[in-house]
Amino acid sequence: MNIDQIRRRIAPARQALLAHPLYADLAHPAALRVFMQHHVFAVWDFMSLLKTLQLGLTTVSVPWLPASSGVGARLVNEIVLAEESDADGRGGFASHFELYTRAMRAYGTSTADIDRLLARLRAGEPLGQAFARAELAEPIRRFVAHTFALIDSGDLCRIAAAFTFGREDLLPDVFQQIVDRLSRGADGRLDEFQFYLQRHIQLDGEEHGALATQLVASLCGDDPTRWQAAEEAAVAALAARRALWDAIHAAIRSA
Repeated sequence: MNIDQIRRRIAPARQALLAHPLYADLAHPAALRVFMQHHVFAVWDFMSLLKTLQLGLTTVSVPWLPASSGVGARLVNEIVLAEESDADGRGGFASHFELYTRAMRAYGTSTADIDRLLARLRAGEPLGQAFARAELAEPIRRFVAHTFALIDSGDLCRIAAAFTFGREDLLPDVFQQIVDRLSRGADGRLDEFQFYLQRHIQLDGEEHGALATQLVASLCGDDPTRWQAAEEAAVAALAARRALWDAIHAAIRSA
C-alpha cells in the first residue's frame, strides 16, 4: 500500500465532506458564529496531534539526544514552525489557534467555551475532568475524545495518517468551500477569519500537505501492517469530521 492507494480508498468519504450541506449555511452571520464556536475545538486539538508527532520524532527534553529519524524530525519541525508561530498579518507571530480565536472575537463570536476549557487545563486539571466541568456540547466532546484516544494509542503511523488525511490534506479544500460562501458585507469583521482561512489554504495546499504525506510514508515504510493502520486511522478521522459537521449543521438548523 502507499499514499495514492489510501487517497483512492478514502475518496468517497472525502468528497462527501466537501459536498456537505453545512457550507451553504455559512453565508448567514448567526450560522457562522455557531460554526466557529464548534470548530475552534478542532483547531485546538489539531495542535495536540501535531505536538504528539513532534514529541515522538524529535528531542524536546534535556539532556538532548539525536532524533531517531532525521527525515521525520525535519518534516514535523517544518510544520510546527508555521502552525505554532506563523506571521500574524500584523507584523508579529502567533499560532493558528490564536489567529482563529482572534477572528472569532473580531466577528463578535463568543470564545467563552474554549476559554473555559483552557483555563481549567492551565490550572492543572486532567483533560477528562476539564472537559466534564467545562460543560461542552456533546458533539465537541466526541470529536476531541476521538483525537485524544488516537494520541493515547501512541501509534505514530496512525497519528500521522489522521493528521494528514483528516487535517492537512483535507483542510485546503474544506476551507475553500467556506471562503466561497462567506458574506462579503461584514464591514471588515471577517477580515481576520479570511486571513486565517487563506493562510491555511496556502500553507497546507502548497507546503504542509506534501510534508505530512511524506511523513506518513517515512513512518510506514515497507510495512503493510503500518499502511493498513494508517488507512484505518484516515477513515476514522474523516468519519469523526463528518459527525462533527453533521452536528454543527443540525445545531444551526435547530437554532
